[in-house]
Amino acid sequence: MDTVRQVSVGSKIKDYYEVTKPKIWYLLVFTTFGAALTASFLFDIPIEPMTWVLLIGGVTAGSAAAETLTGYIDRDIDAKMDRTKDRPIPSGRISPKNALVFGLVLTGISLVMTWFINVWAFGLMAFGLFDNVLVYSKWLKRRSQSNIILGGFSGGAPALIGYVAVTTMNIEIGLVMAGLVFLWIPTHIWSLALHIKKDYSKAGVPMLPVVSSEKSSVRIIAGTTVMMVVFSILPFFFNQFGYIYLITAGAFGAVMLALSAWLLVRPTERASWTVFKFTSPYLTALFIAFMVDAYFKPPV
Repeated sequence: MDTVRQVSVGSKIKDYYEVTKPKIWYLLVFTTFGAALTASFLFDIPIEPMTWVLLIGGVTAGSAAAETLTGYIDRDIDAKMDRTKDRPIPSGRISPKNALVFGLVLTGISLVMTWFINVWAFGLMAFGLFDNVLVYSKWLKRRSQSNIILGGFSGGAPALIGYVAVTTMNIEIGLVMAGLVFLWIPTHIWSLALHIKKDYSKAGVPMLPVVSSEKSSVRIIAGTTVMMVVFSILPFFFNQFGYIYLITAGAFGAVMLALSAWLLVRPTERASWTVFKFTSPYLTALFIAFMVDAYFKPPV
């Protein structure tokens, strides 16, 4: 009986962990960590252990809350799509009511933790939750192909939260790091949407590849990729980052452009999936380059 209970408790914990969509928020939390450490290295500002706890804990809770609440809102859509029908809510492993309560509890935790960092972190957390849960998921996802653009502001919030948790000096650096994530989201999401176009179409979600032709979709994806890669070079001209960042951004950007060109010329499922899969290592590499370059740069 004890073994059965342990298995049941363990399975339930796993279900609640899964409902937060950790594969999504892992990278967002990493951008928070990367932006904070970059600011610390650039301006020689040590980060207190408690600040780290509040920062990583708050952003993790906030990101998990957003994904849980969007999962609650999208539960009918998720049930129609092959990719998402086995998630905890549509599969019945977690009831919608319990998911809603869990998401709201995580929301409260994230707001309290960021409040104890500073008012800027708190405001950005509140904005990110509002944008992701209400603007994107509740209001736009089922109505407009611009959903991922207007809802993408929340994706940049964690990086900016990490930066302002350390300093507001040279805030343009934090804004560019957040902007990079914002510009990364369309390529990341639309390449996935192109790969699973039938799923989105079946669920009635007006993602770009559903409402536009394949030819138009790949052109727009290529265009957003060019914008992202060009924008990624901008930090080098702030005189805060050197050749470590520039070479990394250039090399990974070249691969990103090559993959997008491949998708443009041969818009196959394999090409769209490859673009999607490379976007996460691309963003990860840039934030690692931010940290490494800032570490070796003499503090101002």
